[in-house]
Amino acid sequence: MAGKYVYSFGDGFAEGKADMKNLLGGKGANLAEMCALGLPVPPGFTITTEVCIAYYAQGKKLPEGLKTEVKNALAAVEKAVGAKFGDMSNPLLVSVRSGARASMPGMMDTVLNLGLNDKTVEALAAKTGNPRFAYDSYRRFIQMYSDVVLGIDHYHFEELLEAKKYDGNSGSMHLDTDLDDHALKALTQEYKDKVEKELGKPFPQSVEEQLWGAIQAVFDSWMNARAITYRRLHDIPENWGTAVNVQSMVFGNMGNDCATGVAFTRNPSTGEKAFYGEFLVNAQGEDVVAGIRTPQPLTIKGKETSGGDLPSMEEVMPDVYGELVKIYQKLEKHYRDMQDIEFTVQNRKLWMLQTRNGKRTAAASIKIAVDMVEEKLITQQQALERVDPLALDQLLHPTLDPNAGKTVLARGLPASPGAAAGIVVFSAEEAERRAHHKEKVILVRIETSPEDIHGMHAAQGILTARGGMTSHAAVVARGMGKPCVSGAGEVKIDYAAKTFKAGGKTIKEGDFITINGSSGEVFLGSVATIQPQLSGDFAMLMRWADESRTLKIRANAETPLDASTARKFGAEGIGLCRTEHMFFDADRIIVMREMIVSETVEKRKAALAKLLPMQRKDFAEIFRIMAGLPVTIRLLDPPLHEFLPHSDAEIKEVAKASGVTVEHVKARANALHETNPMLGHRGCRLGITYPEIYEMQARAIFEAASEIAKASKEKVIPEIMIPLVMNPKELETLKRLVDDTAAAVAHETGVKVEYLVGTMIELPRAALRAQEIAAHAEFFSFGTNDLTQTTLGLSRDDAASFIEIYKQKNVLESDPFVTLDQDGVGELIQIAAERGRKARSDIKLGICGEHGGDPASIAFCQNTGLNYVSCSPYRVPIARLAAAQAAIHSKVKKAAAA
Repeated sequence: MAGKYVYSFGDGFAEGKADMKNLLGGKGANLAEMCALGLPVPPGFTITTEVCIAYYAQGKKLPEGLKTEVKNALAAVEKAVGAKFGDMSNPLLVSVRSGARASMPGMMDTVLNLGLNDKTVEALAAKTGNPRFAYDSYRRFIQMYSDVVLGIDHYHFEELLEAKKYDGNSGSMHLDTDLDDHALKALTQEYKDKVEKELGKPFPQSVEEQLWGAIQAVFDSWMNARAITYRRLHDIPENWGTAVNVQSMVFGNMGNDCATGVAFTRNPSTGEKAFYGEFLVNAQGEDVVAGIRTPQPLTIKGKETSGGDLPSMEEVMPDVYGELVKIYQKLEKHYRDMQDIEFTVQNRKLWMLQTRNGKRTAAASIKIAVDMVEEKLITQQQALERVDPLALDQLLHPTLDPNAGKTVLARGLPASPGAAAGIVVFSAEEAERRAHHKEKVILVRIETSPEDIHGMHAAQGILTARGGMTSHAAVVARGMGKPCVSGAGEVKIDYAAKTFKAGGKTIKEGDFITINGSSGEVFLGSVATIQPQLSGDFAMLMRWADESRTLKIRANAETPLDASTARKFGAEGIGLCRTEHMFFDADRIIVMREMIVSETVEKRKAALAKLLPMQRKDFAEIFRIMAGLPVTIRLLDPPLHEFLPHSDAEIKEVAKASGVTVEHVKARANALHETNPMLGHRGCRLGITYPEIYEMQARAIFEAASEIAKASKEKVIPEIMIPLVMNPKELETLKRLVDDTAAAVAHETGVKVEYLVGTMIELPRAALRAQEIAAHAEFFSFGTNDLTQTTLGLSRDDAASFIEIYKQKNVLESDPFVTLDQDGVGELIQIAAERGRKARSDIKLGICGEHGGDPASIAFCQNTGLNYVSCSPYRVPIARLAAAQAAIHSKVKKAAAA
């Protein structure tokens, strides 16, 4: 590896800038940018992400030349600050922090106050005249360094701290700020003794050893379990690596004229244009996010909203607060996005430690984007690109019914909006275990830490007894779209007993509770919900999306409720109506089973005649709801044995209804059994061998379309889809059956219905022979669920047991049943589209698998030139926005290539 490893910043100068995020990480690039803007940033330097990549490529060895560059950069920091690293009279202390190009809050490691040892701590005490501050910083450093670098769990030190805070005379607990310098000095010695006991050697006193230990630990944290989990959940590539930021320390824990805080330039939960955040007097940064002390609001308005009595920064430090307001306004205007900022106040001087685009809920994301268009900060196109389509899922599901009966157990802070009900669990591991068994859980913790990430992901929601609106639980939950109530002080948790007490009740693990992350309330039991009410900002964003996109968006729907939901969310038709789902109602399944056990065409037709009016009614209702929009109806697809009875009672019922013996039903079930039914007697193969089934379904479709056309004068154009075609002859045969049925119904009703006949491309051979198949097909719908199975040789039902391992080992980048395999399945789609158009230039092309609601797959469909995607009704808004983003990116790409 050759090139520059280290980039310096500070004193109004920076070697980097904001657009160097890939090299410097988000934190390093933004520190450089803030320096360039003239903001007060403590001097420091960034070690690039390329060093991290090389570190792992070389077997965890740092590249040659790095130590020289770090030495030179550290000398520049010493000169700027006027202090020297490891000096016995005027020591420089630094922080060592991670910083990937994508924000990963709390997932990697940080070390503060580095450079302290038994001698420099005395120098710091003498220089500042504040021994309490010096030993407070030293004990913090020992705990953090021991945890991050030496691998000694932090609970060892927390137990010692709790013991030190306990007042044996009164039986009460002091705050850590109540401990004087003598107590802190004694505590520091206890910390060092604990390190020596655990490691068998003393805490390192060499500041150089400390520095390189911390740098290496940050690089190591790129591959820790929580970072790996976070990357997997957020699709962050492993090969990006992290940068390391080494920065001179500024101190918020020197006394009551010092503070530290976290702020958002707009409310990250609601999107309201209001400065929002928390701070602590006489504290360091981790105190705010860890929930160790109850933080104070920044603003008077925030204090009033929270209902607390702690004074705000606006009241306690009005001058510093005024400077902070000017800086946040400057940052938001410069970045043209809501910023998440960290700051420290040392002796009433404000220092900026970080700015980044803030994590936000889906509702806040939409409001901020729409508001910033109105404020002329960004364009409509930029607003569309700002909102993560998948985040919209947070807005499209039920919330608590305000009229439902509720028993309030406790109240905390509304840390992440939304409502969730589930059984109580007290550990991340238990949350994950129960979620694996399809149980809905609420993770209840005193406070969460990054190690809880897997449990937070598995849970429906999170409840914490401690922590503020910017605590780890709050930030991570908002990013995940999970409801969260934090800082519910009334909740008294006993991990050993697996219970918590609140509202005069004892709640055991396994009991149901409900949390409302929008109000901060915790309720006993499971509370009823109502459908979401989408905001005017949501409608505005969707309108902009519809104006920008070129792909049509349809929904997969086969019930009136599905169809109504699809229309409500803006679907432009139905791309997949699975007719088999209509046969499972209790009054229909018995008739379907009669048909299946029949051994003659006449008996099958007699049973099908009973099903005909049921199917006709289904189709008529869907056509009525869709009001002239296209409806693609897939004729029967699953193998017949899926409809057969299993219990003795069901078998007797079918035998009686069919007028046959129980033995006959069992023999018929055995005859229909298949070793590999997915590749067996299903799809169009049923239509070829039992044409009366498809004839009945086609008749039901045309009679329903005629009925609606007569009643409403609405033009209905059904699209009849033949599944699992592998060669043109199958489609030709069944198209003739459909055409003959259409002609017969037109003759009987006097209504000629326009219709299309097409096929579902879900076999590799069909994709390769698309030109011949298109001679008989007016549309192709790519069934990407089965096309993925048949192309990759993977069972969607069974692959989940090893797909995660494949992803962890970089065999697969993503689950191919969630995001389309563009190199394999995608190429087959491109081949089929190209060859299909050769035979029929106006052939309609779409996809109707689960991939129809996946943004990355939608972008592929845009680039391939498909006409539409079809997805589940609740994913229609996601698809509308993703299609708009795909169209914008395609347009930009074409302009760049021109």
